[in-house]
Amino acid sequence: MLKMRGNISETWLVMMTLMILVIAIFAKIIQMKIRKEEKSMCRLPPGRRGWPLIGDSINWYNAVASSHPPQFVEEMVQRYGKIFSCSLFGKWAVVSSDPSFNRFVMQNEGKLFISSYPKSFRDLVGKNGVITVQGDQQRKLHSIASNMMRLDKLKFHFMNDIQKVMIQTLSNFDNQQVIFLQDVCRKVAINLMVNQLLGVSSESQVNEMAQLFSDFVDGCLSIPINIPCSAYHTAMKAREKIISKINKIIEVHRKNGGSIEGNGVLGRLLEEESLPDEAVADFIINLLFAGNETTTKTMLFAVYFLTQCPKAMKQLLEEQDSLRTNSGEEFLTWQDYKAMPFTQCVIDETLRLGGIAIWLMREAKEDIQYQDFVIPKGCFVVPFLSAVHLDEKVYCGATNFNPWRWMEPENEEKRNWRTSPFYAPFGGGARFCPGAELARLQIALFLHYFVTNYK
Repeated sequence: MLKMRGNISETWLVMMTLMILVIAIFAKIIQMKIRKEEKSMCRLPPGRRGWPLIGDSINWYNAVASSHPPQFVEEMVQRYGKIFSCSLFGKWAVVSSDPSFNRFVMQNEGKLFISSYPKSFRDLVGKNGVITVQGDQQRKLHSIASNMMRLDKLKFHFMNDIQKVMIQTLSNFDNQQVIFLQDVCRKVAINLMVNQLLGVSSESQVNEMAQLFSDFVDGCLSIPINIPCSAYHTAMKAREKIISKINKIIEVHRKNGGSIEGNGVLGRLLEEESLPDEAVADFIINLLFAGNETTTKTMLFAVYFLTQCPKAMKQLLEEQDSLRTNSGEEFLTWQDYKAMPFTQCVIDETLRLGGIAIWLMREAKEDIQYQDFVIPKGCFVVPFLSAVHLDEKVYCGATNFNPWRWMEPENEEKRNWRTSPFYAPFGGGARFCPGAELARLQIALFLHYFVTNYK
């Protein structure tokens, strides 16, 4: 019995020693991790940690969902400067309202930074989509998209088709009927995108696609839990049906011997490029998503801002009425489109004040030295474009709708939305929006037909 107790005591002693050793090792690992994080924090731009795990995510979402998205950023800039750090979405993030740094991030897409999106968004837009792919594949798909929407193709393939859709969509309202502008803009935009991308013009098909796409969009930033009735589940089902419809159009196209007439961008894509069908479907879904959301909201904001500014509405209407009077054509011509200087100012100001590309999400591919700080590998980097667009030091009366500002010589350089660090409504660098010119054409023609026919 005494011998047995001795064995138990020895076993207990060994176990205790091992436990203490494990705890010591674990404590050392935690200590090293904390030191590493503290060292990393010392190299990050100035900022704050915020709440545990949550960080500043709640303040961020509240600001982005408000009528003044840069509010949180402006408050942090006052405390820490135009480039600051905070905790977002469970990770460290470097947020910027500095035009030069924002341009640096966009110009180094794929080299120092990669795009970063939530899982639900990546799943829905697809692994072959131009929005989410990286590296050589991204450059290839971006080049294809840019080629599909070149200026010369806008004249030949899009100009008259857009106007047909506009007239058809806007002629369905009765005199003295009160309409919801958001519904009108959404219907116009989806009709345009479905017609131009898929070559579909049947009202029943367009309406079906509009409903599917509405379900699709609602799930893009949802929690990725694939259970019945969840937004993510509904969106994934909508994605499957959209892909099925795209594949049917591809099948019909091939049965017809490759005739591109009536098949929109999809038809030209099949004729001019060699992509697998799966990649073609994701490519079209990406363009549908990017074109529909941005065009809808920009048309909506343009009419809203014009309604709040009667002087601008009057000048725009006079410009559009003069085009209708002088043109003997059934539709406006490309020359008419180029003769809309004030309309273009209205579009620029709408994009500056109510732009859809509020901020971009990138991730550092490696430790990156910038000025006196280092952005560690894996850190989120967020160029907040809207904070620059609404900066009083960049634009006088920044929160006011003032389309005439774009006629001032001092703003001429800022207005170049392809290269200006102060005005980037379509992003920049390797991910510059390939449909920028098409979106502007759609908005200008919408304003023409809307303001000349309705109050």
